[in-house]
Amino acid sequence: MSKRKIAVVESTPAPDRDNRPPVEAIRAAAFQQFAERGYPVVTVRDIMKACGLTQGALYNHFKSKDELLHDIIASTQAELERVCQQAVSGAGSDPRAKLAAFVRAYVMRHCRLRIEALVANREISWLDAERVRDIRRSRRAIRDIVVGILTEGLEKGVLDPPQVDGRRDLKALAMAMLDQWTNVSMWYTPGGRMSEEQMARLYVDMALRAAGAKA
Repeated sequence: MSKRKIAVVESTPAPDRDNRPPVEAIRAAAFQQFAERGYPVVTVRDIMKACGLTQGALYNHFKSKDELLHDIIASTQAELERVCQQAVSGAGSDPRAKLAAFVRAYVMRHCRLRIEALVANREISWLDAERVRDIRRSRRAIRDIVVGILTEGLEKGVLDPPQVDGRRDLKALAMAMLDQWTNVSMWYTPGGRMSEEQMARLYVDMALRAAGAKA
């Protein structure tokens, strides 16, 4: 099996005991450990040491490390889907506003929850097919939100997505745009030259241009 490149994540010293409820402390420690070192090399002992709990405490909530990985990715994905749906539903009837609201919510979350996004997108390959199924369903649902916005904008004449050989593939465009928005988590650094809000505004502008938004 070829080695995968691990994105650099700044580590922070773990407290002697995480004051959050045990299940939340375990999830937070797992995210940090998997982001820093990669899922295969992290042990249950490593995770529990990081949050200051005994190894047996994990098995009160999760049957295995595999189940823990599935839990943190699935819960993160479900919350992303919820946030995106909420943003679009509150944006009004203009497809341009819906696209802007979606992109802003998506990019802001990937900037603020960079570690969670890294783990969810990089470590999913270690899950078996059954555990991946609901995560992929949610990802398709998010993609379909974007496709729906592009379709509505085209029908209303306020978006003019690019064509290739005289035809538009809105699903391909949506997937390309989502890849771009997702990958901000790979390089964005809090406290850098641009704030999360500025980064979101930049991505919104690029998305509207890519979708051919009309004034």
